[in-house]
This record gives sequence, C-alpha cells and structure tokens, in this order.
Amino acid sequence: MSHDVYELSGVRCRELLESREASATELVQVYLDRMRGVDAQVGAYLLTNEEAALQQAAEIDAKPAEERRPWEGVPIAVKDILATKDMETTCASRILSGYRPPYDATAIRRLKEAGLIILGKLNMDEFAMGSSTENSAYQPTRNPWDLERVPGGSSGGSAAAVAAAETPWALGTDTGGSIRQPASLCGVVGLKPTYGAVSRYGLIAFASSLDQIGPLTRTVSDAAALLQIVQGQDPLDSTSTGLRGPLRLPTERDLAGRRFGVIKEFLGEAIDSGVREVFNDACKTIEALGGVVEEVSLPSVERGIAAYYIIAPAEASSNLARFDGVRYGYRSGEGEDLLSMYTHTRSEGFGPEVKRRIMIGTYVLSAGYYEAYYGQAQRTRTLIIQDFNRAFADYDYLISPTSPSVAFKLGERTADPLAMYLSDLCTIPVNLAGLPAISLPAGFSQGLPVGLHLISPHFGEQALVDAAHALEHRFQLEARPALTEVRE
Repeated sequence: MSHDVYELSGVRCRELLESREASATELVQVYLDRMRGVDAQVGAYLLTNEEAALQQAAEIDAKPAEERRPWEGVPIAVKDILATKDMETTCASRILSGYRPPYDATAIRRLKEAGLIILGKLNMDEFAMGSSTENSAYQPTRNPWDLERVPGGSSGGSAAAVAAAETPWALGTDTGGSIRQPASLCGVVGLKPTYGAVSRYGLIAFASSLDQIGPLTRTVSDAAALLQIVQGQDPLDSTSTGLRGPLRLPTERDLAGRRFGVIKEFLGEAIDSGVREVFNDACKTIEALGGVVEEVSLPSVERGIAAYYIIAPAEASSNLARFDGVRYGYRSGEGEDLLSMYTHTRSEGFGPEVKRRIMIGTYVLSAGYYEAYYGQAQRTRTLIIQDFNRAFADYDYLISPTSPSVAFKLGERTADPLAMYLSDLCTIPVNLAGLPAISLPAGFSQGLPVGLHLISPHFGEQALVDAAHALEHRFQLEARPALTEVRE
C-alpha cells in the first residue's frame, strides 16, 4: 500500500477497503509500523493490541466482500478511560494498574459491532484530571508539532496519536474541554457531543454530570462518522438519549444566512495575541462564506471555571471513593487494619492532582460548606445554561478560540494549578450546559496550531459538523507536524 499515512482518515480507510486497494491487514500494519517508529518520542500509547488486531484483520480479509459491514477493518485507538474487555484499563493511574475489565464500555462494544479494529489504549491525565497529559502515572505525552510542548489534556494521548498519524482516528472523553483543548493544541478535529448523545456505561467516571465520550479525528467528516457509530440510547445508562435522528456526513461549502455570535467574555486579556489574530481571520472567513458574525455577551460564563472546580471535584470525590484496594486494582501491602489499608492504598495509588481534587470535592460537600460552595456553584451553572439559551434565540452558533494559547512547554504550568485550569477557559461552560461543540484547526501562531471553537444548541450536531466542514474546506491547512520522519 503506497498511500501517505497522513492521508489516511477513517473515511479514506473505508474507501480503500471497499475498493480493495488495501486490506485490513495492510492498514493495521501501516499504523503498527508508524507506532513503532514514532511513539517512543510521542508517548501516545499506554498499551498496544498488536496480536489481536492483526488476527482480527486477517479474519476480515478472509470474508467475502458482501458479508462485510461498512466500517469493518478500519483501525482505531481509544483513551484508556473506556473499559475494554480483557484489555488492561488503567485511567493512567497506578491504582488501576493491572485491571482487566470483564466487560466492554457501550462505546467500545459499538466500535466492535461496527467491525473497527482497536490498535491500543491511549495515554491521558490520570482519571481525566488535567489539561496537559503530564498527570499520567506512567509517562507524559508530547505534542507532535513540538516535542518539548504538551499535547493538551486530558485526552492528550488521543489527540497526539491522531496528529502523529499513529491512528486514523480515536475516541476521547470531555469533562471540561478534554477533547477540544488537545484537539486545538495538536491541530486535529475534536467533537464533544450533547450530554447524553453517547452512553457513559463503561466510561470510568470523573464527573458524571459532565463527562462525555467523543471523537478526535483528522477531518470533520471523520468526526461525524465516528460519532454516528458510537452514539445512541443505552438501557445501561439512564442519562443516555442518543442523537435526534441520523447524522449524515457533511457536504456544506457555504454558510449563507447563518448567524454566529462571538462570545465577548472569551476574548479578554487571557487570550494570546497570536490566537486572537487567527480567530479574527476565522471570523472573516465565516463572513466570506456568507455567515453573519456579531459580538454577544454571556455574562455568567466568566464564572464557569469557578463553578466547574467546585462541581467536578465534588462529583470526583464521590466517584473515586470506590477505589479502595478491596474490589479491584492496586492494594497496598501496608496497614494493620482496614482503615489503614484504605489510607495507604489511596495515598500510594493516586497522583497529586487526583488527591487535590478529591480533597477539594470532599471539603465542598461537607456539612457547613455544601450550600456555600456546591449549592452556589449549581446555581451558577443554571445561570450559564440560561445565558446560552438566550444567545441561541438569536444565533445559530456561538464561537470563540478553543484554547487561550497554543501548546505550552512541558513543565511550564505544573507548579501553578490555576494557570493550568485556565487552559479550559473557553470550553468549560459548554460542559456545564451540556451543549455540543467542535474544535477544528483554523491556523497557526508561533508555528503551532490554533483551534476555532463552534458551539450549537442541544442536539445540533448536524448543523455543527455542516458549518465546521464548510470552514475546514476553506481553511485548507496543509502543514504537518514536525514529527513526520520515522526514527529507528
């Protein structure tokens, strides 16, 4: 197979399989070879599934064409927060080291039912808590555009693997921007669906009212295709609804008559000048395609980070209580009694950022502080939802930069948690409101990718990918990461 690995989107892989220009085995082998060549530098994978992937590919190749499912044989990699049967699933935490789930997450099951081939599990910030993928207990992931910089987080392994062409597409999760922010920093497409569009069953929970599974891909069409595969109502997740109707691959090339509201509060001093310049150029592109761009104010979103860092840790403190060394995962050999064993297990198994958030969450839920902090944060969340609803009465989309800055240097913000938390300034309010949003590459600053952030009303995924596709076609960004040569 002579195709450039950077040309192989998920949709393109499907076309090659259908035309018999490539076999499933050849496609899997291309990515395994690429992984072996570059992942020692990038650190995107925690676990590879080489033997099983090649075996599945061979079985698919042996099938008659008429018996194959549409996406059968297309490779994919998944964030290591999704339970995958008989494959180690750690959430990049030592407390789950060696844990092999006896079941598949619903999203994983749907990938398998579609015939996709899982190449491996991707690195992340521990329990999805972070914005740089430096909080992994096993290794940091590096940005393929500059190996001295972070890929974003917490789905940094997923974004970096797609950017480095180690997989055609990947699944990540987004709690406060964990798909879109790394997509922006790595120059790929990241789609966070409406809350409930994808089942969370088997997604190891960080903050249950915020977590959502979604795609990281090379193209907007790939994002739509992968979301269509994994979405749907699920009796195992009472919060799941699926999308409202089928999601077709986008074909739009203009934005005639569509109204875009620029969120005023996301263009303050926190936004780097280079990012602001790319965003302003993107607004001009929207207008050139026939769209109307106007500034709109959503006053409550400025309180989004404060509300999020009360609500999310509160939910995390409850969700992570189950990791105690009794039922599964790591158990400390220290401790003279049950309570002491709990203490040692959690002290040794959790990393610093996870401990920080558990402590914050436990504090804000404690007697005497619940109403002052958690109750107030939930009221702020309601105000944010109301502001979005008012804005969508006048606009089809709301837009902003995805990230306030381009990818920052490894270690630059690890000693300053607040600076790290501000990386999700523009993305967090979307999760608090449960809205769908997409980040797509819009240009470059300092030679590094900058993402454009589009937000639509609940279950507006079709309109979202249509607009993103029209912009993607006009942007025509052809630059590739510096990491294009395989090093032995």
